[in-house]
Amino acid sequence: MFFFIEMADTDFLLLECFSEGDSAFDEMDTDELDCSDPLAVSGRCDLHKGLRIEISEHPYSMRKVANIVIALQKLQKFRHTEKVQSMEFTEHELFSIIMESVVEETVVMKVSCDSLKTYNKQDRDIQCTMCDNLKKKLVHNEGDPYLLAVTLKGGNDSQSVRINLSAYTTPSCTATKGQPVCLGIANSNLYLSCIMSASGTPQLSLEEVKDKEALKTIYENDDMERFLFLRSVTGDSINTFESVKFSRWFISTSKDEYKPVQMCTEQDTSRQKVFSLLA
Repeated sequence: MFFFIEMADTDFLLLECFSEGDSAFDEMDTDELDCSDPLAVSGRCDLHKGLRIEISEHPYSMRKVANIVIALQKLQKFRHTEKVQSMEFTEHELFSIIMESVVEETVVMKVSCDSLKTYNKQDRDIQCTMCDNLKKKLVHNEGDPYLLAVTLKGGNDSQSVRINLSAYTTPSCTATKGQPVCLGIANSNLYLSCIMSASGTPQLSLEEVKDKEALKTIYENDDMERFLFLRSVTGDSINTFESVKFSRWFISTSKDEYKPVQMCTEQDTSRQKVFSLLA
């Protein structure tokens, strides 16, 4: 059995426990080192019968020093207080002593919300256009309750809609997978929302919000929660938008042209869930 004790930033002691003779660990004195052994030249020397120190290089922390000191104290206490049938410790006895002294207890605290989660709108909005992985832009035909994904060519970029991305504070009592945001059409009262369709699946829709003050503070399970999406960002341009109301449902586009922007599940590989935001 081996133990390690750090001596400096890069040095540590390797304590090797072995069972030579009939009096292992008897009258163990860690203050006296028997370094008359020729091995001492190479950094090894006997601490006592049954215990040897070897100096080597390895980055161990001072915490391990304290752990080993505690373990050695336990060994001495156990040896003088316990009635054993033999003068030597068994492997099981040594393991039990070390584990009792060295293993640390970790306390896990579960944080829960005493009240409903609250999302508060931040002051600054970001205006941008959205482009999917296939370079299709989002456009809107007046009167339609949805957006279309279209490849715009030859100077037609002006047809793509400008999105006002409004960020919200994350509730402090819970961990989220992204930044809560609302997505509105610039210079209008239209916002993207995720609602349950008649067929029983979440669907993306454009809704008119006449009272924008109602969007300043949104509560969990509030009807206005349908306007919130979790924006997750990877790198500089990979964005996904997951519904807060319907977990694991994402804003997505079809691989085909002129198809409505809709919601899809996390596992759906037939649709594009990744977007770039362009100024």
